[in-house]
Amino acid sequence: MAIDDLDRPAPPATAASARPVGARVVRRRSVLAVGAGLTALPLVAAFSGPADAATTRGAAPAAEPGAATEAVAEALAAGGAVNTTKATTQHPLYIGGYTTSSAQGVGLATYDPTTGRPTATGTLAGVANPSFLALSGSHLYAVDEQTKGAVTAISVVSPGHLTSLGSQSTGGSGPCHVSVHPAGRHLLSANYDSGSIAVHPIAADGSLKARSDLVKHTGSGPDPDRQDGPHAHMVISDPQGAYVLAVDLGTDSVYSYTLNTTTGKLTPVSQAKVAPGTGPRHLAFHPSGQYAYLANELGNSVIVCRYNPSTGALTPGRPQPTVPSGAPTTPRNYPAEVVVSPDGAFVYVSNRGHDSVARFAVGSAGATLTLLDAVPAGGAYPRHISLDPTATLLFSANQNSNTVTVFRRNTTTGALTATGTSLTSTSPVCVLPVQ
Repeated sequence: MAIDDLDRPAPPATAASARPVGARVVRRRSVLAVGAGLTALPLVAAFSGPADAATTRGAAPAAEPGAATEAVAEALAAGGAVNTTKATTQHPLYIGGYTTSSAQGVGLATYDPTTGRPTATGTLAGVANPSFLALSGSHLYAVDEQTKGAVTAISVVSPGHLTSLGSQSTGGSGPCHVSVHPAGRHLLSANYDSGSIAVHPIAADGSLKARSDLVKHTGSGPDPDRQDGPHAHMVISDPQGAYVLAVDLGTDSVYSYTLNTTTGKLTPVSQAKVAPGTGPRHLAFHPSGQYAYLANELGNSVIVCRYNPSTGALTPGRPQPTVPSGAPTTPRNYPAEVVVSPDGAFVYVSNRGHDSVARFAVGSAGATLTLLDAVPAGGAYPRHISLDPTATLLFSANQNSNTVTVFRRNTTTGALTATGTSLTSTSPVCVLPVQ
């Protein structure tokens, strides 16, 4: 059975046996049954007694004295903009990870939008291996990355008050990515282990209906450990919502589909191939919709791709390194997440191994990337990075150091400056800051 062996934590004794890849230890997820009924999941408070099994409400912690003033001074010195009227406002922060004895579900936290300081507030228990999260309006969606894969819908009644709306099978194994189609009526998920894409209609109340489609990729690549078959790693929609694109690490391909929003069915329209062994992982679009940036896990690179929004066809360019020239070659580097700034001026890529966040300047209206620097992530194995809604903060989920670190982002230069604050979280692999 294929496994995304670089990302998953060590399995319990009952899980499938592991195999080595290079110097790393391979691991496997546990098999847990997931029902589809309506369930209220318990919120476990981080530093208090047991929470109510259905809902929990809690006030956000107050900011530390002097923290906001210090952050304002630092941000202004770095050339950033600061809204001092919201210095003590706490915004929600959701964290996805692999569930263990000390991590039982979706991590709940808050962050100060001025200082960036994150604070743990609890856990939404009962969601197994929520390794990727997506927010749509007042609903949060999580993958349940297991052998019997599933996706879970969660109602965000208010900050700190979340309720599960149940789960649905993805029809595949190891779902590792989820996104909501721009029309808001369908949830898309990528089954890594089984190399397939699932579609679930979204009901009026945000819950998920039974799967409406399942499309399986075929093929393989030259890497016997990572490309023994198809491994869908991401599925997203283009900016216009006209096409759905699925990135497959195992087949060195990006597949384009149309989605019938009435039937919930996918129809293939094109397949873009990259060089064998490149192992594409994630993709992000330029705001113009004319270009997309492809982070390649096995190729240690990023590729600028021309995109035709009329046909859904993607045309990959040449690969570029995501670490500076002369960077150590050991341990091996595996690019993971790619993020584009809202103004389209900068692209960021997380580097696992080099343990950094690369900053690229975007040129020629999206057609070129120039590597400017790669700043230390502040933790080990930064699998996921994301910008807050103001794009003045960047969060990094550092899987192997069990930390979420925060950077202040200069919106003019794109430069990242570590805030010096972090959050301890077991095996964080997705971080989602919201307004």
